[in-house]
Amino acid sequence: MSKQSPTRATPLSATEFSSTVTAITSAFGDPTRRGIYLLARDSDGGVTASEVAAHFDLHPNVARHHLDKLTAGGYLEVDVARAGGAGRPSKRYSATTKGDALDVPVRHDDVLVMLLGRALELLPRAEAEAMAEEVGVEYGRMLARNLGDSAEQQRSLRSAMHAVADALTAHGFAAHAEKRNDELRIVSEHCPFGDAVTTNPVMCAVDRGMVKGMIDQLYGGDATVTGESSRPMGDDVCVTALEA
Repeated sequence: MSKQSPTRATPLSATEFSSTVTAITSAFGDPTRRGIYLLARDSDGGVTASEVAAHFDLHPNVARHHLDKLTAGGYLEVDVARAGGAGRPSKRYSATTKGDALDVPVRHDDVLVMLLGRALELLPRAEAEAMAEEVGVEYGRMLARNLGDSAEQQRSLRSAMHAVADALTAHGFAAHAEKRNDELRIVSEHCPFGDAVTTNPVMCAVDRGMVKGMIDQLYGGDATVTGESSRPMGDDVCVTALEA
C-alpha cells in the first residue's frame, strides 16, 4: 500500500494545481499504471517488463508501454544490465522519489469522466455518440501504435483482437477475446467509466471507437465493429463483435 504523503504547508496556486493534474494525468492515466508504479516502488531492486506483465496479466508490450510512460514522467528510472555479461540487456525499473512528492490526491479520472458526461448531455444523442466514437477511434489508433514496431502491426484479425483485449484490460476494462458461434468478440467485464456510463450510455461509444481504432491500426483490413451488449443497457458484460 502506498504511504500517505505529508500535508502541504501552503495551498497550491492555480498554475501549480494545473501542472500537477497534468503530470498525474499523463503518468498515471489508469489504475493499472498506478499499480505498476507502486509495485516498482515497493520492490527491492526494481522490476522488469516481464515481471510486470506476469503480475498484472498484461501483454509484454503493454507492460513496457506503461513503464516507459512512468519513466518519461520521471517516476521511474531504468538500470540496464546484462545477465552474466552476455545476452540481451535486462532493463530494471525502480521508483524515483518523484511519486512520493505528489501530494495532491486528485481524482482526475473521476473529474474527466464527469466532465465528459456533462458535455455529452448538451448534444443531441446521435451527435454525441458520433463524437464519443471519434474520440475513441483516435485514442485507439494511438494505443495501437504503442503496442509494437511496424513489422508486428499487420496481424491476423484474431491476433489483433487479442492485442486489443490486452490494451483494454490495461485501461481497466478487464477484457478478453473469444470466438462464439463463428463470431469474433471482445468481452469487457468491467467499465472504467463507473456509474457515469449508466447515466450517459452514449459513453459506450468511446470504447467501441477504441476497438475500431486499434483494429484499423493493427489489422489493416476491412473489419466491421458493432456493439452487441452493454452493462448500461442491463447486460452482464459489454460485448463488441468483429467481422472481417
